[in-house]
Amino acid sequence: MALFKVFGANWLAALVVLLFAVGTVVSMPNSLPKLEKVPHGYAKNWLYSRGGKPRNETKPVNAESCVAPVVQTITAPKENIFAGLSDVEAASVVAFLFDQKTLNLTTSDEAGSWDNTITLVELLQPNKTAALSYLDGNGTPPVRYAHVMLNCRSTEEPYYQDLTVGPLPISNGTTTIAALEYPYTRKTEGKVRNLDADADEALYADWLYVIAAEIQDITLDWFGGVAVGEDNDTLSVWGIDPLWQDDGIIRWDQFWNTPTGDFDSGTLLPTGLYFGSNVTGRDASQWELLGWYYNGIYYKTTEDFKAAYASPDFVKHNPNVDGDWAWTDHLGSSPEQDVIAPPVSVAPSGSRYAVDVPQKYVKWMDFEFYISFNRDLAMQLHDIKYKGERVLYELGLQEALAHYAGQDPTQSGTAYLDSFYGFGPYSFELVAGYDCPSHATYLDTQFYTGETTHTHKNSICLFEKEAQHAMSRHSTGSYVTVNKNIYFTVRNICTIGNYDYMFSYEFYMDGSMKVEVRASGYIQSAFFANNDDYGYQIHDSLSGSMHDHVLNFKADFDVLGTSNTLTKTALVPTTETYPWSMGKSRNTMKLNKTRVVSEDESKLFWDHNSQTQYQIVNLDKPNKYGESRGWRISPSEGTAHLTVENSSNLQNAANWAKYDFAVTRRKDTEPRAAHAYNSQDVANPPVDFDDFFDGESLEQEDLVVWFNLGMHHVPHTGDLPNTVMTNAHSSVQFSPLNYLMGDAGRESVNMVRVQYGEGEPSDVVTFGGQEPQCLVDMATLQPDLTTYIGDVVIRKFPFDPNNPYFETGSI
Repeated sequence: MALFKVFGANWLAALVVLLFAVGTVVSMPNSLPKLEKVPHGYAKNWLYSRGGKPRNETKPVNAESCVAPVVQTITAPKENIFAGLSDVEAASVVAFLFDQKTLNLTTSDEAGSWDNTITLVELLQPNKTAALSYLDGNGTPPVRYAHVMLNCRSTEEPYYQDLTVGPLPISNGTTTIAALEYPYTRKTEGKVRNLDADADEALYADWLYVIAAEIQDITLDWFGGVAVGEDNDTLSVWGIDPLWQDDGIIRWDQFWNTPTGDFDSGTLLPTGLYFGSNVTGRDASQWELLGWYYNGIYYKTTEDFKAAYASPDFVKHNPNVDGDWAWTDHLGSSPEQDVIAPPVSVAPSGSRYAVDVPQKYVKWMDFEFYISFNRDLAMQLHDIKYKGERVLYELGLQEALAHYAGQDPTQSGTAYLDSFYGFGPYSFELVAGYDCPSHATYLDTQFYTGETTHTHKNSICLFEKEAQHAMSRHSTGSYVTVNKNIYFTVRNICTIGNYDYMFSYEFYMDGSMKVEVRASGYIQSAFFANNDDYGYQIHDSLSGSMHDHVLNFKADFDVLGTSNTLTKTALVPTTETYPWSMGKSRNTMKLNKTRVVSEDESKLFWDHNSQTQYQIVNLDKPNKYGESRGWRISPSEGTAHLTVENSSNLQNAANWAKYDFAVTRRKDTEPRAAHAYNSQDVANPPVDFDDFFDGESLEQEDLVVWFNLGMHHVPHTGDLPNTVMTNAHSSVQFSPLNYLMGDAGRESVNMVRVQYGEGEPSDVVTFGGQEPQCLVDMATLQPDLTTYIGDVVIRKFPFDPNNPYFETGSI
């Protein structure tokens, strides 16, 4: 009657609303019933049979509401030895470091550009050789050590230094400090120079703002603003990364308009005016201005530029100015039906996965794994098992490169290595209902900075979802059979400056795993003048700046043990004569099966036409047919390696980006393909990936696959104001190969066989999967985004766990 009152005489509309309220459901049983045959009408409670009459077998709908999306709990089988330091451990390490007077440390709040500070305190990941005895047997957990990074600036030649502190817990009798250098290809006591020691103070106050002030009359006349270091500046000055390191330390900077609204649109506002500097050494009085560049013309001195500007033939292009074209709020007319509520995902019986939250241990169907989180690389997965057997010891990001190109020195000189800034500090809280389904489970993460630990609330999400296609299906003249494709996702999003990277690890019922990256956010744009060979003009004075995104991942495979081999199977065209072909040759194709036997031949590219397939297999443990069991590695959505050859910006700092993927013999001394501070010494970085390859055998060894995801991004008008993730994405998939004795999808009860005959009612064969049997309260699916609070911070020195505060910072 209530619906009738709302809709008046329009009883049909009322009925439709009622049906929607009852039918917007899904459910999951607590126990699985035996195989049964049910009539067609039971498949959807409000459907009619082929004869057009209601079926008597249709069961009434349970009017109870669906279960709130609460995660199942589980106890991890082992301690998460990959998890970070506890609050108490981190605080004790920091206090221990400040007790070491030889380190000459100053707290971050009080430090200037000539003081030593602690940049990082986190868990030093255990060596695999120590971890396996614990994970696979009755061994004790590996001894815990802290990884510490110091920023040593109280010297004319400042440097970063990696240290270890341990064993933990801190003990005056046993705890020591040592240089950490074994994981790096360059052995220099864990030290790498710091090119940005003065970036926050002397660089701007004593150099960049001084130069900008020399032409403030020009910038005020031309751009309507100045950049002199005052609060009312309407221009900013910033430039290349990494700094050029060939003939001294060289930087190029550009004037940019600043946003006038509340939006992060600064990278869309270049003016096209650049100046270069030699900033070698720490004494700004010895630095040198190298010249000015504008509209394809280079001016050696400020006087030359001023004289040119005053001449009548100087061409003054309009700068880029902020406005609603660069803002991300709703703008323009919407499609007529867009105002209607879109479909939503529902988990009516709560989660079908279980989590040990303190241990960050996850189990979904036949998969289980641990999660860790660190400053450089954010989320990592460990000890991934499928059907009780480890498949991957470690899976996670290693580094992310964004290499630009353009006619101007800023775009030409930019090649960001993002772990320098760290993915962990910028892994912000996810937006429920948008970044992840409302029914997802959310986990917190932590990172250390400035004698504090920041907790990112709800920064990892876990959820199950139905794919846009069936797992498998087949139709005949008498039946159709279909398997639902339900998969599980672990997701984390990191915003590094202007770019948002979404990292998703997906697990499928057929045993497949997918690693996916999607990108969004603001592009770093170029000024339009003379840039036709490097991008499209996308706004009045704006060019899209072409660039490559290349993101490197580590996959440490353990297929039925640590003795594995890389094999490849190539589909090759061939001409063959068979005993039955009566002497005539036939043009056809066949398989060419080979092994990649050593690191001399393991820097690889995906083949044209996807004709070559690569596998990690265990030759010692074949299946009953004699075929080696393993996992196939294949690109599932466009991947990329670096287009630039012998990059002038990077030199040896990102040699992993030269290939689609590479395979090495695993070593404790090669835990990561890069170092967070490789950009500080690109010719001789702490980790040169090419040094991993020394001709060692890859046959039945412990193997690591280093693979690249990425995108060749040539921004167009559709990238304004933000790049859309629909196009900016890349993924690689791991799939069982001769590993199982059949299609694992058949083990799922979420399948159906519809048996039909002409003129006869159809029968539906189900296998224990349940149809919706509860009502969805749509209000419970709407997240309360007013609770989005940002980072929670706890001071570690002095340790003050009882007085957290809120503070969130971005690049």
